[in-house]
Amino acid sequence: MQLVSRRMLAPSVGHYAFVRGDGQPLDFIPGQFIQVHFQYADGTATKRSYSLATIHDHAIGAGEAVEIAVSYVPGGAATALFEGLEIGGTLMASGPFGRFCLMPQDANRRYLLIATGTGVTPYRAMLPELERQIQGRGIQVVLLFGARTPAELLYGDEFRAFASKYPANFRFIPCFSRELPAPDSPQAHIDVRHGYVQQFLAELAPDAQGDIAYLCGNPNMVDACFEALKVAGLPVSQVRREKYVSSK
Repeated sequence: MQLVSRRMLAPSVGHYAFVRGDGQPLDFIPGQFIQVHFQYADGTATKRSYSLATIHDHAIGAGEAVEIAVSYVPGGAATALFEGLEIGGTLMASGPFGRFCLMPQDANRRYLLIATGTGVTPYRAMLPELERQIQGRGIQVVLLFGARTPAELLYGDEFRAFASKYPANFRFIPCFSRELPAPDSPQAHIDVRHGYVQQFLAELAPDAQGDIAYLCGNPNMVDACFEALKVAGLPVSQVRREKYVSSK
């Protein structure tokens, strides 16, 4: 893959956009991930998985961009790789992989999308399909997203814009564990919460008859929400999970 652009999403998270080195498109299902290949200083080969953040309407064909969000870990080998990569530079990757996707056969009334940190990345890629389902069958969607501070709310502007476009169908609930946005900030709205996402899951009144839930991000959050959803009556088949584990 060849790097075509990068920008900072947060003080320690970068957004990287690539194209395939062979000039071919990369077709994928929103929710899937790629694996980036690299080596440690001693030459040992390893891989890191990154969910695809690319917003592309797959109904019109395969897309070209390969977009991912990368968390910087001090001293991390993957962090050194990405921080040192210049525009035009290349790296090796494989994929796409994974089944953390919206299913064509879903007949639910609502999606509960729950994330922390870069775990929100696959939900960005799902926006075109969610829009289709909102327009086609009137689906309801709630995105419950946890970050420590407003500066770490990844893709927040995009999710707020989508909520403004579909106010009757898409609800965006940012949860800040350490710092709330300033009262005059665009991030300060009625659905902002102070705390962790698992504290506010009950507010959504999970319903086994109409809900399918997605959990992505911190393993402790995923486990806590999974247990809470089971208590609420959701069967395991209606709870789809992906844990993000940071590695040094």
